Amino acid sequence: MSHPQIIQGGMGAGVSDWRLARAVSQVGQLGVVSGTAVACILARRLQTGDTDGQMRRALEQFPVPGVAAKILADYFIPGGKAANAPFKLTPLPCLNPGADYVALTVAANFVEVFLAKEDHAGLVGINFLEKIQFPTLPSIFGAMLAGVDYVLMGAGIPRAIPGVLDHFARGETAELKMDIEGGLPGEEFFSKFDPAAFCGGRAPLLKRPNFLGIVASATLAITLARKSNGQVNGFVVEGETAGGHNAPPRGALQLNAQGEPIYGPRDIVDLEKIRELGLPFWLAGFYGNTGKLAEALSLGATGIQVGTAFAFCEESGIRPDIKQQVFEMSRAGNLRVVTSPLASPTGFPLKVVQLLGTVADHGILPERKRNCDLGYLRHAYRKPDGAHGYRCPAEPMEDFIRKGGTPEDTHGRECVCNGLMATIGLAQISSENILDLPLVTAGNEVAHVARFLKPGRDSYPAAEVIERLLDKSIPATIG
Repeated sequence: MSHPQIIQGGMGAGVSDWRLARAVSQVGQLGVVSGTAVACILARRLQTGDTDGQMRRALEQFPVPGVAAKILADYFIPGGKAANAPFKLTPLPCLNPGADYVALTVAANFVEVFLAKEDHAGLVGINFLEKIQFPTLPSIFGAMLAGVDYVLMGAGIPRAIPGVLDHFARGETAELKMDIEGGLPGEEFFSKFDPAAFCGGRAPLLKRPNFLGIVASATLAITLARKSNGQVNGFVVEGETAGGHNAPPRGALQLNAQGEPIYGPRDIVDLEKIRELGLPFWLAGFYGNTGKLAEALSLGATGIQVGTAFAFCEESGIRPDIKQQVFEMSRAGNLRVVTSPLASPTGFPLKVVQLLGTVADHGILPERKRNCDLGYLRHAYRKPDGAHGYRCPAEPMEDFIRKGGTPEDTHGRECVCNGLMATIGLAQISSENILDLPLVTAGNEVAHVARFLKPGRDSYPAAEVIERLLDKSIPATIG
């Protein structure tokens, strides 16, 4: 099949939401919604009153009877909650979730993809993190119910996902092996999802989306291509300058003077080995500028994935005031991104934009009171009695240690879940009437994002990003 040349990155929680993906898809490229924490996002959008009615309108199209009505009864607040009232929490992701959480997760993924695909013929993808395993099966099923065209996944080795897509397309039960820290040899835990049971007795036959693995090495691409349990349709090859979570450097971890991981020659992807696989691939990480598409094509790529340029366009979910601070600092030449080896509870390096009024503003703002109330990045672990529990290095230290964690693992950890919610304007408020602070992540190119602003403008639409990426008349610029 013919693939689009430009993939819009599936960024953060709600940054690449349905509006952004729709805008990109309508002009012929691949718009991608983020599948991270969308159950929580849907619940919070409803609690703020769903002012444009889009969430309720999409829920009306959900094909399984009774699900939408239950979600609205649980979360919708006409006119929105009071500004000083906390959001009602959604159930925490876990190995054996309850029916309400499963239904909310399926429906939330359906809503994002349905709205992104509505009333046009463009292609839409959804992005997941392999590290966030508990919601994966109901999330994929919800996206497939809405006809998603591509599923992209990184932050791990997602060898089982192609097979999941095959099973769901045929209306069959799928299972996914869960990573349990401290598990004994031969001891395995699985998450399962039965489409027929969820749909009331008969599962629909669904379109099987393309699967693109997000990789940072030829070795991982080869592993996915040869050892996955179903067809891999291509790869997104990310360099260490890409935003969000990065693959850790190969070999022993070394840090520079700023405390960032040092990447070396071993971390440069061997594109010749990627090409030998004979599958489409897109290059990502510092490809968000004119001329970079032609460069990627000359290297044998199908195209490029661009995140940061889209993350700060008009249609993205990032708060407008954060976008304006980024533009001002980019114009002034003093915008920095730190690749933190500690901030994310996943253990993967995370790129954090250094902005005032965010979690990066350490010298001025008090440290957030630790509280794990969303739970998307917590880990499952084996208890001495063989049962499983959950812990997160960003939760209260005494809780983490009581569950067998070490104090060292808690140092420097941020609550990425709540930080990302605050970035898109859905911050939780504490009993002390304090809002959670944003955590803004982006690629190294954010330092130059103001170049997308036309003279006299303080914003730019996604369509102008694509025009710039496709414009062969403007020579490539450095940085």
